[in-house]
Amino acid sequence: MTEDDMRAASDLLFSHWREQTRLDALPPRLRPATRAEGYRVQAFIEAHTARPLFGWKIAATSAAGQKHINVDGPLAGRLLAERVIADGGACPLGNNLMRVAEMEFAFRMAADLPPRAAPYTQDEVMGCVDTLHPAIEIPDSRFHDFTKVGLAQLVADNACAHRFVLGPAAPEGWRAVDLAAHPVRAFVNEGIAGEGSGSVVLGDPRIALTWLVNELSRHQMTLRAGEVVTTGTCVKPVAIAAGETISGDFGPLGRVAVTIKS
Repeated sequence: MTEDDMRAASDLLFSHWREQTRLDALPPRLRPATRAEGYRVQAFIEAHTARPLFGWKIAATSAAGQKHINVDGPLAGRLLAERVIADGGACPLGNNLMRVAEMEFAFRMAADLPPRAAPYTQDEVMGCVDTLHPAIEIPDSRFHDFTKVGLAQLVADNACAHRFVLGPAAPEGWRAVDLAAHPVRAFVNEGIAGEGSGSVVLGDPRIALTWLVNELSRHQMTLRAGEVVTTGTCVKPVAIAAGETISGDFGPLGRVAVTIKS
């Protein structure tokens, strides 16, 4: 793909995102063939935001999630500031195809982690974390059948990023918590809708964060200070409908909530 092809592919996907419409697949000339090409297409989405990048998401951090979208590993996507909803705010459902909410651990970074030859260790990555937050992701795809388009097109489609809710920072002392074993519960209108733990997320949300840092590094991208990384759902995705309030209970680490509107 030429750079013009990549920009055209990104513009096409973004136009479907903006208009809440879908396509079967990218045209052959605009279709990335590899993970690397997918990320290069994805990068052009930043031309459509007037604000600094809010952060990153990780998709398919569980075996079930990977099987569902027919990929063999996680993938990263960008969180645009314009698509972030305040804790307790309202999320328009619109023409969302997936119609699910995901309860996630999110980390805000305190320092840049630029590309380098050697992989970053988990200790190095965690040493660059500022705060931990409960979060809710509400994903979506610009493809009619996102289970069939393949990894490269899913990466180009921003790893199914859509809306995101960041809860308050967890209290001091969160670093001593075993996030893998930590229970997370999802609620719909105060009724419990699912339970899980951090172990669902590549075994531990800290492992997922380290994967994201090294994935960006491999593709010559920098995770920057101030950006937020949401690490994947700890609970089976919860079905959502207009009029419902969705909340995540992370115990002593906090709560986060969003109301779904039509």
